[in-house]
Amino acid sequence: MKLATTYLGLPLRNPLVASAGPLSQTVEGIRRLADGGVGAVVLYSVFEEQIRRQAEADRALEELHADAFGEALSYFPDLPGLADGDVPADYLRLLEDGAEAAGVPIIGSINGSTRGGWTQYARQLQDAGAAAIELNIYFVVGDISLSGREVEQRHLDIVRAVKQAVSIPVAVKLSPYFSSVGNMCRQLSEAGADGLVLFNRFLQPEVDVDALDVEPEVELSSQYEGRLPRTWIAALRGKVSASLAATSGVRDADDVVRYLLAGADVVMSTSALVRNGTEYSGQMLAGLEDWMAAKGFDSVDDFRGLLAVRHQDENAYQRAGYVTALEKAKSTYGSL
Repeated sequence: MKLATTYLGLPLRNPLVASAGPLSQTVEGIRRLADGGVGAVVLYSVFEEQIRRQAEADRALEELHADAFGEALSYFPDLPGLADGDVPADYLRLLEDGAEAAGVPIIGSINGSTRGGWTQYARQLQDAGAAAIELNIYFVVGDISLSGREVEQRHLDIVRAVKQAVSIPVAVKLSPYFSSVGNMCRQLSEAGADGLVLFNRFLQPEVDVDALDVEPEVELSSQYEGRLPRTWIAALRGKVSASLAATSGVRDADDVVRYLLAGADVVMSTSALVRNGTEYSGQMLAGLEDWMAAKGFDSVDDFRGLLAVRHQDENAYQRAGYVTALEKAKSTYGSL
C-alpha cells in the first residue's frame, strides 16, 4: 500500500501527523513519535505570553542595574520590545535536536493572538531547523466592541507578516467560530497560508458550584468532535490552494479514513496517542492499510476527497444533509 502523501509541499511517508501536545516536549518523546510511525511531528506550542514574560524579566534586570555603573551600560544587550522577545533557547534547542533525531519533518508551533513578534518568532524557528511553522492563533474575543471583520483582519495580518519573514511553509490553526468559516479559509489561503489546520479547540472552563469558582479544564478530544472539521474539510476540498489538515476526534483508523475521504491531506492526532501510547500510530496506520486493501485502493490518493462536496450549490448540499438528519432522528426518537 502506498501511504506517502504531501503536506505543505513537504513529502511525508504517510498522512498521520502527531499534532502539538505533551508528547513532543522532549527529544526522546519526538523520537518515540517518529519511531511509532507518524509522518511528521508538530512540536508543542511556544506561547506568546511565555516569550513576553521572559522579555519583561530581561528588561527588569537591565533596569535594576542600569544606574550602578554608568560606563557599564554598554555591557547590556539591546533588548527588543516586549512583543519582540526571543523564543526560549530550550525550545529552539529542542527543535534543532528533535529535527536531527526524528528523521521526519518537525513543524514548529507558535501560540499567540497579537500581531507583534510573530515574524521574529517565526524566523527563529526557521533558523533552528523547523520544516514548517504552524501558527496556532488562539484569539477568544472578550472585547464585545471588536467587530468580526477586525478579528478576521488580525488573522490575515499575522499570516501575511509571517509569510514575508520566512521561506518555509506556514500553516494556520484556526477556530470554527467565524461567521463564514469557508470564506475565512479562502482569505487565509489567498493571504499566503500554505495549510489550514481545522480546528483549534478553545478552552471551555467548568463552573464549580461548591466553590463558586470557575475551573479551567483541558480534556482529550472525543470521537464526536471530528464531525465539525470533517464537514468543513469536505466543503473546502478543491476550493482553496492551501493544504488541509484535520485535527480533533481521531480515536482509531476509521477516523483517519473518514478524514481522508472528506479530503484531508493529513490527519493529526494527540489524544489517541496520549491515551494509547506513541506506538498506537502504527496500529492506526495498519488499520488504514487493511481498509484500503479491503476496498481495493492502492494509495491514499485513490480515495482522498471521495466524499468531498462537489455539488454546484454547496448551501443546498448542506441543507439537504440537515433535513435528512432530522428525518432520520424523527424516525428514531419521534417528532422533534
